[in-house]
Amino acid sequence: MSKYLLDKFLYTVDRDPELVERYREDPAGTVEWWEAEMANTILNCIDAEKSTWLAFSEEERTALREHDHVTLFQMGAHPFLSLTLFIAMFERDHGPLEYQKAYGRAMEHISMPYPDIAT
Repeated sequence: MSKYLLDKFLYTVDRDPELVERYREDPAGTVEWWEAEMANTILNCIDAEKSTWLAFSEEERTALREHDHVTLFQMGAHPFLSLTLFIAMFERDHGPLEYQKAYGRAMEHISMPYPDIAT
């Protein structure tokens, strides 16, 4: 599992309006294309600079294909990156702040690794 690659996917897709729409409409195809064409690019370098070893696990592919932000979070994907991308894709289908609230409610069952500081 690669938190880096998950975050790279979320980051690069979120910054391209055409990819946002592509991912919204065809998540499986977008994930497959991105992994084959973009996963091994090195950001902010010339196109000739590439790595050769980065790939999603099947669990990561499934979570990305299913737009499963809860599983992505549990895998270690950065919550801000997934939230901003998923807002770009789905906020339009909801009223003001409804999507953000639903996003948060879906993760209520996850306990945070921080100590309870309630006094």
